[in-house]
Amino acid sequence: MLPLAKFRETCAPRPATALGGPGTALGRTSAKMSEGASTVGIVSLTVTVPAPREGMPLADLDFAVVDLETTGWSPEQGAITEIGAVRMRGGVRCGEFSSLVNPGVPVPACIEELTGISDWMLAAAPRLAAVLPELLRFADGCVLVAHNAPFDLGFLAAGCTDCGITWPPFTTVDTVMLARQLMDPDEVPDCKLRTLAQFFRARTTPSHRALADARATADILGSLLGRLARHDIRTLGQLSTWPDVVVA
Repeated sequence: MLPLAKFRETCAPRPATALGGPGTALGRTSAKMSEGASTVGIVSLTVTVPAPREGMPLADLDFAVVDLETTGWSPEQGAITEIGAVRMRGGVRCGEFSSLVNPGVPVPACIEELTGISDWMLAAAPRLAAVLPELLRFADGCVLVAHNAPFDLGFLAAGCTDCGITWPPFTTVDTVMLARQLMDPDEVPDCKLRTLAQFFRARTTPSHRALADARATADILGSLLGRLARHDIRTLGQLSTWPDVVVA
């Protein structure tokens, strides 16, 4: 890892915002992402994050699928550079959130090569303290979902601590562990994001960019939830009986 170094003070952070999907309560605004900028839109949610009822059908739950890009592999060694999220219900996307994040540290060359995210792209991006509250409002009332959830949750919880924000008591579903329970050994060689995206013909190809990977994970989640009926699992409480799939 490169030594810590702040970006120039002349780079004023810009506020992070969320993009609501067409025809949803989150709004009808649409915008393309541009390098060095957040997407444009409005979030007007109050963060309460009530615990989802265990008896509620999975089809009636709101899910917020989250993906991060970072400068390293652990919160102790890295920082968040991009956050993407997709809100969905009943297999239908109803909103998206995306923002680059100025990590306050240089992006290692290997990470820039992997993600395409450079110091130049992040110089004018908002800092994490501005982005996290908007993400939490966007995900309010949802079950969080992530592919290899401990990685993303570790960074998000550590980021909240660093920013003086209380991490809400989200219930979280890990699609890696869910796939390991549902996929037959002869279907896929592994449960990596790209492997599952190809198998389920996700509409978005994973690319090591946060929103694209969140979109792919959302499609994978929809396909995996569709398989649960074969196991007579229809509620969050029933799903919680599978080891490490649901993290309360």
